[in-house]
Amino acid sequence: MEGTDEAGAEIAIDSKDLQQQSKAFDKLTDRVEDRQLDSSRVQSAMASIAASREADLNAKRLREKELASVKINAEDVEIIMNELELEKNVVERTLREHKGDAVAATRELLSRYPL
Repeated sequence: MEGTDEAGAEIAIDSKDLQQQSKAFDKLTDRVEDRQLDSSRVQSAMASIAASREADLNAKRLREKELASVKINAEDVEIIMNELELEKNVVERTLREHKGDAVAATRELLSRYPL
């Protein structure tokens, strides 16, 4: 009779073990469906990103337009180009950023491109 009791006890222990293993396995294999993103939230986030990007592009276009309207002296461009040995577009851009002020532009260029 003792053999029967031991077998019953083993089955009960195995049963508990199997239940614990089953629970642990279920935790590991949770379905992705439980964590799926809400599509409306994704769409709203994408729209927000697109709007932000569009605003950045518009600001950049406006800045470029503003810089293009600044009058710069061609002689200043030539002098700075020759003295600092920089490309024309770099010198022109810096002069425009400093509203045509050759001294301020030269200081900026010297700090950016030391001799």
